[in-house]
Order: sequence, then C-alpha cells, then structure tokens
Amino acid sequence: MPMFDSLVGNLMVPTILFFILGLLAAFVRSDLSIPEGAAKFMSLYLLLAIGFKGGHSLANSGVSLEVFTALGAGLILSFSIPFIAFALLRSMTRLNALNAAAVAGHYGSISIVTFVAASSLLDLTGIASDGYMVAVAATMEVPAILSALWIVHRFGREGTAGSVSMRALFANGSIVLLTGAFLIGSLTQDKGMDLIAPFFVTPFTGILCLFLLDMGLSAGRSLLRNRHLLSMGLFAFGILMPVIGALLAMGLGGAIGLQTGSLFLLMVLSASASYIAVPAAMKIALPQAESGIYLTLSLGVTFPFNITVGLPLYLWLAGLL
Repeated sequence: MPMFDSLVGNLMVPTILFFILGLLAAFVRSDLSIPEGAAKFMSLYLLLAIGFKGGHSLANSGVSLEVFTALGAGLILSFSIPFIAFALLRSMTRLNALNAAAVAGHYGSISIVTFVAASSLLDLTGIASDGYMVAVAATMEVPAILSALWIVHRFGREGTAGSVSMRALFANGSIVLLTGAFLIGSLTQDKGMDLIAPFFVTPFTGILCLFLLDMGLSAGRSLLRNRHLLSMGLFAFGILMPVIGALLAMGLGGAIGLQTGSLFLLMVLSASASYIAVPAAMKIALPQAESGIYLTLSLGVTFPFNITVGLPLYLWLAGLL
C-alpha cells in the first residue's frame, strides 16, 4: 500500500530509530544513561544550530507578506488549541477545571525537540522548508500559557491561579537561545554560515541521534514511573490531541498556501506539547495543579507518539496538499 510504504519510509530514519531504542531501553530497565552535562550541551547545541540555520535561510529569502501570514497562523493556533484541549479533557476525563486547564496549556505550546526532529526529517528526505518557521516556533511558545490562565480565571473554581510575569515567559532559556541564534544567523548571512558550517551542519544529525536516545530514555522512564496517574481517557487524549492539532494546522496552513515542508513544520508545532517551558510556567502560575499529570502526558505519551508515529503521519498528510 502506497500510504503504508510512505509512512514506514518516513519512520526508517536514524533519528526516530534512536528515540525508539531509548524507549525500549527504558522499558526493559536498562542501566543505559547519558550524562546530565552531555544532555545539557546537546540541547544547547541543537537550539543554536536550528535557530542559526533558520535565520540564515530567512536572510536569503527575505521578509515578505508570507512570513507575517505564517506568524499570524501560528499565533492563532497557539491561542485556540488550549480551548479545544480543555473541552476534550472535560468530556473525556475526570480532571477538574484547574488540572484540565494546566494540561491544555501544554498542548497549545510547542516542543522544540519535536520541531528539531521534524526539521532533521525534512533534511533526510530532501524536502525544503522556509527558514522563517523557526520564528513561528518561537511565537507559539507563550500564547497557549495565556489561554490556559484565562481558562482558569473563567472556569477554575478549585484553586487560585498564581501570577507569572511576561518577562519570565519571554526570558525562558530556550526562547532566548532560539531567537538569539535566529537573529545572529540573519545578520551574519552567508559569511557567518561559512564560518560555522563545520560545527552546525556536519555533526547535527549525529548529535540529534544521541539527544533523542536520551529523550527516549527519559520519556520511557517517566511513563513507567507515573503510569498510575494515566486513566484510559487521559492516555487517549494524549494521542488524539496532537492529531487534532496537526489537522487544524493542515487546514489553516493549506489555506494560506504553505508548501509541503513548511506546512509539515506548522503541523508538528501544533501537534506537539511543551514539557520544558510550560511546566516551568505552570509551577508558578498554577501551583495547585498536579504536575505529575501534565508532565507524564506531554513527555510520556504525546512526545513518544509524535516522534515515532506522528512525524511520518504528518509528513504524509502534508504531502497530500
């Protein structure tokens, strides 16, 4: 079957297979581990590389109406997806409004690691994308948090929301590094890329494989440790919600004329769930919410689903348009 062959072909790439290896190692309780310092270095490297290459690509293509349209589409999706997630959670699970809002905020935001893996998949399959999609990723990090806080203010009677400053949200390390590298790449253009290409281009896929191996270990161990928190409804939501987000992005991205590679990246951004920036914000803004629930869902269910099944599926769907 052409569809099955396409999905399997998109799955059979080293980055995804190394993530699966990490999952399997966690499930068999292997003592395999990546040193914490090495994992931190790899995350910094990947953010720098993807940001710099995106800025360089934008400098070569130039700023246009298409760029601002894509940014607007990302903002709309990030603001609106938490409301859909909240409605689904209230109908599919027994979560109260406070915990449902906290979980929903994760699904309007993004997983930058999933975005990096998706960009690598495009490189491996030879499909081009627009550099400004890095800027779209950066703009989609925060709006979902604001939507979640509004939902709690409107519906959350079980607890009182704390406060989180906009400065703290925009000063998040991943946002600062990603946007900073993006700006540096756009300013230095070809000269800058020629200088650092041996560091940012050639080793990129190998380092990403190691990083995803570590993420597979973390996701698998998180799922084993907190599986008692997952009801069938929550588990089903963790798989259904990313597909809904991807389909929403597919419709909106197709309407504004995004090409296959950029459409795929927008779908990935809308399908992913944050497990770094949003949990940090929720601990401050919604301290009464159960962190074990939203962390296990985003890192233990949705992230593995997206990396192993979602990316090949979204790329196939994007190719249909």
